[in-house]
Amino acid sequence: MRKLTFAAVVLVALVATSFAVAHGIEGAKSAKAVAGTFSATGSSTSSRTCTTTDGKTIVVTDGKYTGVAAGDPDLTGPITLRARSVVNTTDNVGTVDGRLSIDVAGGKNTDASYSAVYSGGTIAGLAVGKAHQPNGKLVANLSATFSATSGFTDGKLGGGTSGGAAVELGAGSCKPTKTTPEKSEAHGTVSALSTSSITVAGLTCAIPADKSADVNANFKTGDVAQIHCSLVSGTNTLTSISGKKHH
Repeated sequence: MRKLTFAAVVLVALVATSFAVAHGIEGAKSAKAVAGTFSATGSSTSSRTCTTTDGKTIVVTDGKYTGVAAGDPDLTGPITLRARSVVNTTDNVGTVDGRLSIDVAGGKNTDASYSAVYSGGTIAGLAVGKAHQPNGKLVANLSATFSATSGFTDGKLGGGTSGGAAVELGAGSCKPTKTTPEKSEAHGTVSALSTSSITVAGLTCAIPADKSADVNANFKTGDVAQIHCSLVSGTNTLTSISGKKHH
């Protein structure tokens, strides 16, 4: 079983059966099977990344997703899902939790909270809330294909929901990911110089467009210079230059 170290709680995968029923069986006046499908795309999302003590990359995304649900009358209408996904992208497992609301025609919305296990791009879990009918309650197995950036596709509430995996969440820390640019420097003779690059003592760095005119106005091939460069989008890029200038 894979272990994630970003919370102190255990979440066990919920068995995904093929129907949803009214909640509160003890003393319930009625119970009936209902089913619906849904899809929703991201209308606003924000993410942050951190690294766990055991070297795993965790991406936490808060998002709002909107789309359409269809099926039984209480599960039909425009749907809005708010979700927080916590995904170990190293092992491609995690959790997705939030709330959903279906704008049912002619009355109150169907609203529910849900909690699901994420595994390999799919989620499976349980949604619990209130149905459109007065005093109606809903307990629905939920499954979908999920991407934090694009949203929910092939979503199901009951009606043959797909089973999910199990994820254990353990105690630990997750530190924000820091990226340190790779830096290089060289001191020596300028062996090559153009509007787009400079070579000093065997080190070649791209010259940013806003520095090109100044560098070429003050240095020439054969001058002695010291350059400092940083890796930008995979390219060594000049950040500063000093030394004997051409006059």
